Amino acid sequence: MAVTEVRITIHPAGLNPKDIAEKIKKRFPDQVVDVAEFSGQVSVIVKRDQIIPILKYLHDDPILSLDHLQDLTAVDYLNKKEVRFEVVYNLYSIRYRHHIRIRAQVTENDPKINSSVPIWAGADWHERECFDMFGIVFTGHPDLRRILMPEDWEGYPLRKDYPLQGPALENDWPGFTEVLKRSKELKEFEWEG
Repeated sequence: MAVTEVRITIHPAGLNPKDIAEKIKKRFPDQVVDVAEFSGQVSVIVKRDQIIPILKYLHDDPILSLDHLQDLTAVDYLNKKEVRFEVVYNLYSIRYRHHIRIRAQVTENDPKINSSVPIWAGADWHERECFDMFGIVFTGHPDLRRILMPEDWEGYPLRKDYPLQGPALENDWPGFTEVLKRSKELKEFEWEG
């Protein structure tokens, strides 16, 4: 009877987020601004310049294999003028079940960052929403346009300096009267249920 040799490569399952943060610091020492921990969650704060190489490394490295973009959003720190915004990437490895949060700093006077759509196709919708709500431009995005607000809407509703009441629609948004008119036209089709 012939004996078949089986080789099994064992990868570290479920790396600790602090270990992942250390790997990022070691690989991109000039890009890591800080490693923050809050409520048991680890965030690696990075400069935006090399965001694509950092994300590609996290995605492609066989030990990390952070192949799932769980979420992409932004945070507005209104009083921090130098780095008012952070684009937040929540990454997860389906194979190893570990995760990490990457926070890329974006300035107020140049709210741009490279698109991660070439790495995760699903980033398309996340980046459009982030653009629509915060006004952060994702350079290289295949179809960057508003996704929730009308195309001619002015302002970005999730910025902290956006008016709490929103704009006075009759005066600030030209499409308001058109929406009211169309609503009246379609009233007959409403279901009373």
